[in-house]
Amino acid sequence: MMDSERDRALAEIAYCESTLAKGGLTVLSDLFRGVSDISAWDHYPPGDVFDPVSGSQWYYHCHPAEEGSSEHGHFHCFIRPKGAEGPIHHLIAVGVDQNGKMLRLFTVNQWVVGDDWADAATIIGLIDRFDMAMPSPSYLVNRWLTAVLVAYKTEIEGLLNERDRVLAAHPNADVHKDRSLEVTSSFSV
Repeated sequence: MMDSERDRALAEIAYCESTLAKGGLTVLSDLFRGVSDISAWDHYPPGDVFDPVSGSQWYYHCHPAEEGSSEHGHFHCFIRPKGAEGPIHHLIAVGVDQNGKMLRLFTVNQWVVGDDWADAATIIGLIDRFDMAMPSPSYLVNRWLTAVLVAYKTEIEGLLNERDRVLAAHPNADVHKDRSLEVTSSFSV
């Protein structure tokens, strides 16, 4: 990736965050606008966000609060290269704190999201397709998330390759269903 492309994406992230801040909002508070009760494991928004043109999809969810954890929850980002009814591939998860500030990027084992498995090379070839040009639930959150995948593409590629190395080295023959292996690679932002 060209440094200028990364710089533009980082500027886009900053723009979205500062525009939201002008209204007293964050990536999370804008996402949860009108939501009175946030429940662990539920998808926000309900039904996920899907862009029929790019095949991009995402949802946010949180786990039950753990003492000492600064992560509120994470955005799971997917691509559906053949449209809404075709296969779905998990690209990356973006962990954020309670103020919507990005903490980490990470990959997960297949059982976590139930996607259609593809190796790192295949997924890396699909990253550039992630483009959430959708007005809802928040145009700025969609722009922010798209920019995250552009700005950190090199790191995401590394995480996907590490995911494949971890899975290949795992002793369980049915590694994709092994619930003892959840997060397969992680990068602190």
